[in-house]
Amino acid sequence: MQAAISVRRLTKKYEEGATGTLALRSVDLDVCAGELLMLMGPSGSGKTTLLSIMGCILTATSGSVRVAGREVVGLGEKELPAIRLEHIGFVFQGFNLFPTLTAGENVELMLDLKGVSAGKAKKRAHELLDQVGLGAKYGSFPADLSGGQKQRVAIARALAGDPQIILADEPTAALDSHTGRTVMEMMAELAHRRERAVVIVTHDSRVLSFADRIVRIEDGAVATAADPETVPVGLLTNNVPQEAVGLV
Repeated sequence: MQAAISVRRLTKKYEEGATGTLALRSVDLDVCAGELLMLMGPSGSGKTTLLSIMGCILTATSGSVRVAGREVVGLGEKELPAIRLEHIGFVFQGFNLFPTLTAGENVELMLDLKGVSAGKAKKRAHELLDQVGLGAKYGSFPADLSGGQKQRVAIARALAGDPQIILADEPTAALDSHTGRTVMEMMAELAHRRERAVVIVTHDSRVLSFADRIVRIEDGAVATAADPETVPVGLLTNNVPQEAVGLV
């Protein structure tokens, strides 16, 4: 099976001062359709940088990144947005909803970018918000939504383009346990029932049980990669509360 994302010898260096900072060091990683993969590790270890390069937001210094079979390292800034739009849906920790647009309009915006007509976009936005349990919130503005509701709108928007790949950066960080679990159940359904490749950067030990595979990043390199049931929680997270152990 061809990987939805294939990373080989990936390096990212931020040029700062005389020497610069090496954020990623020869990373190899494959993510397949139907898999929910979690990236974990200390702050500053390179998790979000790796996610951003896989999502064609940042460019690599060297190495190879293939998205849906296409090499993206070396593509110009004008070519990357088309790759993102065609293949990738993003869910951000800060939701990134437009405050002056309603929940429905935030979802419709993605469909508009894909050239869907206004009438069809509105109908599809209603369907997607129904799917995430927010059909009644179509006309609500982000300021009137809870954190969990905003995150579900962000998921609906990410799904609007029917992407093969879903990338999420700390999607449960600001959510309570119940809402976080609801969001993770949706992510797992996307992977397992809709055969999407789902990659989640997280520090949240409460959600480890949803992972098919956990990859720990340390100092810009892959430190461990395993089925979460075979790896002690303490090797994957820092300062894990004891009550979290039962979730793995």
